[in-house]
Amino acid sequence: MNKARKQLVVPRGTVADTYLALLANRGVEYLFGNAGTDFPSIIEGLAKAHAAGTPCPTPITVPHENAAVGMAYGYYLATGRPQAVMVHVGVGTANAAAMVVNASRENIPVLMTAGRTPIAEKGLPGARSRSIHWAQESFDQAAMLREYTKWDYELRGESDVETIIDRALQVACTDPMGPVYLTLPREVLAREEADRVLNDGTRLPPAAPPVPNPGAVDEAAALLLAAKRPLIVAGTVGRTAEGVAALASLVGRFALPVVQSLLPRYMNLPADHEMHMGYDIERFVGAADAILVVDSDVPWTPDEQAPPDDCRIIHLGADAIYERYPVRGFAGDVVLKGDTALGLGQLEEAMRAAQGDTGPDADALQGRRERLAAERAEIAEKWGRMAASETSPEGGVNPFWATRLIYRLCGPEATYVNEYPFFGPNLPATRPGSQFSVPPAGGLGWGLGTALGMKLAEPGRLVVAGIGDGSYFFNNPSVAHFVGQANDLPLLVAVFNNRGWNAVRMATLALYPDGEAARLNETMPLTHLTPSPAFEKMVEASGGLGLRVEKPDELEPAMLRAIDAVTNERRQTVINILT
Repeated sequence: MNKARKQLVVPRGTVADTYLALLANRGVEYLFGNAGTDFPSIIEGLAKAHAAGTPCPTPITVPHENAAVGMAYGYYLATGRPQAVMVHVGVGTANAAAMVVNASRENIPVLMTAGRTPIAEKGLPGARSRSIHWAQESFDQAAMLREYTKWDYELRGESDVETIIDRALQVACTDPMGPVYLTLPREVLAREEADRVLNDGTRLPPAAPPVPNPGAVDEAAALLLAAKRPLIVAGTVGRTAEGVAALASLVGRFALPVVQSLLPRYMNLPADHEMHMGYDIERFVGAADAILVVDSDVPWTPDEQAPPDDCRIIHLGADAIYERYPVRGFAGDVVLKGDTALGLGQLEEAMRAAQGDTGPDADALQGRRERLAAERAEIAEKWGRMAASETSPEGGVNPFWATRLIYRLCGPEATYVNEYPFFGPNLPATRPGSQFSVPPAGGLGWGLGTALGMKLAEPGRLVVAGIGDGSYFFNNPSVAHFVGQANDLPLLVAVFNNRGWNAVRMATLALYPDGEAARLNETMPLTHLTPSPAFEKMVEASGGLGLRVEKPDELEPAMLRAIDAVTNERRQTVINILT
């Protein structure tokens, strides 16, 4: 006999009161908000819940929308639990758009909500009362984000609030995950309703992770077993600890080398694993005869790194073909769509079962291990040379050397959030969930908000954010440092300051190596950021510590001072490193 489900009783109040109670009941711990005139019922509901001691999300005031979305993003990375963001109607949605694009392309579930300009001109609580309530209305507010959200809807009445919230979270958390968008009209939020009896816990759970087709898994296993020069290209395997463990088990058993991007978005395989072959995809792809692409949207660049025509290629992941990318022409012989960790486990089992029939035998595996060990040592020596000099060619601090020093001082138990300057070879992470880099869409301004969200989730852990000087502008540092001070979230921020948009400059040089822009070099149009601000001063406005490093011998004492300030004094610290 089925037991009666527990119930959630919400006393008489507004739709906003019910909405907040539902969020808390469904596991949403924080509401990251940038408020406007659409928020009164939400604000009143939060105040009433606080006074009555009833559960509701903890509100966090974030004075810019991209930082608000970044905090929800970072909190999810640290905990695996999606959070809610609320912004001010269409204008707030527009400000948040770049971070929603990032969350979409990185499959981060965020309950993205916005007020909606009042529908009624008069006669209802919450109807239009300010001049902006006419100018702010749009024909289709959600259209601004629709391409980058999995689902969007407008809350239309009190009767459907439970279903809508549960549906939003269900869609957001079903693989492939991603943000959803809900608009909340002011009149609906302000509507009074009687006591509500709701489900205590959702009846709309996310779908269970899919599992790749067993026949396709067997086909992929046969291709890898038959290969003489197999390769794995890893993208975002490290989004779960289970994925890291499954990858390590598979590649360790069958001596399968793993490569990844120079700016790895996750720690996919511990850097000390014997099959971790670094970050130079081009070095391996051109010689491979079978490649397993795992959770990688761009495993190589077709013009520069393409595998041989006869190379057999397997794609594996929850979104193995990246359906929302309009153009993506990476060939494949087998596509395994399903949960990454489960799929890797299936593949290992299939290879073990078939190994006796198709090889390779123990001697062949040992020979491959020895060849790869020699290559791994050669790669390590190359990157060691790049980090050996303390000084960069431009006369500043060498960023490769600086990254190694930062990692040595902060240690493997710190969490590193990387918006460009921390190169993988010099940040040899070994702990799952310890390293995160800018999402593939490249919406700048991601780093500080994400680091704050991670610090909120793990207040006792040292969180180190590496930010380029150009990215630091995009991060709205005055906002991030305000939030850090207001919520006791001290970050250690290393700004790698080369006084320019180096990525833009290098892209121009690659396309026009002998052009006029190349001859201008440091004065190339639209690439230099001089005179450079004293970035270290910005954090001081919010009670933080600012340090400046112009010479290599200044970095270690500055880092030691910063670590002490963050961990013992709980003061956020910015080190402006001139590279």
